[in-house]
Amino acid sequence: MGGSLKTEAVVLRSMRYGEADRILHLYTPERGRISAIAKGVRKTRSRFGGRLEPFFQLRLVLHEGRSDLLTVTSAETVEGYARLRESGAAIEAASRACDAVNRLFGEAEASAPVFYLLCNELGLLDGDPAFAGHANQLQFRMKLLVAAGLAPQLSACAACGERDHLVGFSGAAGGVVCASCEGGGFPLAAEAHDFLTETLARSLSDPPAGTERALRQAERAIGETVEHHAHVRLRAAAHG
Repeated sequence: MGGSLKTEAVVLRSMRYGEADRILHLYTPERGRISAIAKGVRKTRSRFGGRLEPFFQLRLVLHEGRSDLLTVTSAETVEGYARLRESGAAIEAASRACDAVNRLFGEAEASAPVFYLLCNELGLLDGDPAFAGHANQLQFRMKLLVAAGLAPQLSACAACGERDHLVGFSGAAGGVVCASCEGGGFPLAAEAHDFLTETLARSLSDPPAGTERALRQAERAIGETVEHHAHVRLRAAAHG
């Protein structure tokens, strides 16, 4: 049976379909990731205007029919993040943030914290393009891992529980590893370990600093965690 769904959503992805329609990937606080079709949106006189583009935060009315693909019947802009679109680096960072949510959270995996974390990230990028930096993007991804239940073990060896001599990282083991267990991972410098720990302790508006070497190691740790435990691969973070 058909019905209407009213929800807020962030447009993660927008793809052309047919002569005038668009297929949207949306993330909502109540239903998680959903897909919808916006009919006639590419026509000059479309009532939707340009608001069904990536990064828009919207208040939507969607029609639910027999198909898994919902139909957009009404769209009101909550936040368009217009200033974000003036910076190439901010656009790249926003694109990677939306892509990470799209890959990590499947259909019907609802998480209000993920929705508001994404809105927070887009708001920071809109307010200051400096948040497009490598450190902020990695901090956002670490907080997504927490929301997905995939946060790596950072306080003790993920293989044996040893709390000292933590010199490596193993995605398969699920976190840092000690010298005795390092054979299954890659070397992780103390500064990279500290960076990963601080990303979880600090707010998104206060990303920790890190050398480029530390950030690259941290990104590898995040990427291997996702590949081993979520079976997806994230796009490389843009070095804005």
